[in-house]
Amino acid sequence: MVQRSVTHATFVIERSYDAAPARVFAAWSDPAAKRKWFAGSADWIDSGYSLDFRIGGREHSTGGPQGGTVHRYDATYLDIVPNERIIFAYDMHLNDARISVSLATVELKPAGKRTHLTFTEQGAFLDGYDDAGSRERGTEALLDALGRVLREPAKA
Repeated sequence: MVQRSVTHATFVIERSYDAAPARVFAAWSDPAAKRKWFAGSADWIDSGYSLDFRIGGREHSTGGPQGGTVHRYDATYLDIVPNERIIFAYDMHLNDARISVSLATVELKPAGKRTHLTFTEQGAFLDGYDDAGSRERGTEALLDALGRVLREPAKA
């Protein structure tokens, strides 16, 4: 029997990117662009992805290591201000176990020709499966992957 618990935590991650806010926003809002950076490790099997980027729209991603635990991410977009702000709620599952429920805010601010991104997550981490430190490190890795994609030449 699983010992039930909930741990609440908030973390904030900041990044600066050599790209205009419109390009950073597009990397979040365009399904093909987001798939380039929003993914598990290279050895993961992608079991499905969808993105309906609008207020009330949903995002869904499943995958994991070959023969291993299936990771599932389900999000709902609550607020979108183009090129400025994205707010979404999401939950994470490992196989059939819900491990967390979170509210995340992405803020984009112009900084000359660059963009300053602030990512804030308020999470409820459930039943000892996950913790804020692990989630923060995972989110940092995703935002670093976003930075690598944004360093690629923009398509005309």
